[in-house]
Amino acid sequence: MATLPVYNRTGQEVGSYELDPAALAPRINKQLLHDVVVMYQSNLRLGTSKTKSRGEVAGTTKKMYRQKGTGNARAGSRRSGIRRGGGHIFAKRPRDWSYRLPRKAVQLATRMALASKIRDGEMVVIDELSLESPKTKEMAVILRALRCEGASVLVATAAYDVNVYKSARNIAGVTVQPVSGLNALNVLAPRKLLVTKAALDAIRHKSAGGLRESAGGPRESAGEPRESAGEPRESAGGLREGTES
Repeated sequence: MATLPVYNRTGQEVGSYELDPAALAPRINKQLLHDVVVMYQSNLRLGTSKTKSRGEVAGTTKKMYRQKGTGNARAGSRRSGIRRGGGHIFAKRPRDWSYRLPRKAVQLATRMALASKIRDGEMVVIDELSLESPKTKEMAVILRALRCEGASVLVATAAYDVNVYKSARNIAGVTVQPVSGLNALNVLAPRKLLVTKAALDAIRHKSAGGLRESAGGPRESAGEPRESAGEPRESAGGLREGTES
């Protein structure tokens, strides 16, 4: 069980928050974290690079000189990839680099990333973070009071807060994400993770649901009885199958 100190906007400790990293992820699988981070980075690639092959560069198709009698090696097109101005031998083509890992693996990697932030002491908890209007100077004062100035910081809120987002978007190295937008890449990339108590409650609630789902809960609700194999079914016309009209 980890006990995280809770600070207010002025940097004073006003309480504590108990959270067991094992409740988020029983263990941290570095290979899974690596695979998920590489997936997100690959999905960010544009895939628009392209070079010309020998069939696309400008140039004549006339044979450069006769086949025999010159003493030179045989040569055909000036657009060959071994000549200056020719096309690329293995030309690049636009392609889609995106792919997707299983959903439960991605969700587990997010919980592992959050648990690693707790175990490494890189999570800072604030009691509440709300601004009446977008104020970059006020956000900078809060980050300085929480000793998060000068380092890359991810500010996690329970829900999307436009004032917090607009106050932090112009500060170098600071990003803002709601709990619903957290993933393994944006959690691990910054040096520190600043979360509100409400966001931490939402993370704990989502993690508990994810652990129950991965453990394999009942797939059918109690109010929907299964259809037995021997029970006759009704057809579209309202008659039971196997009965005479």
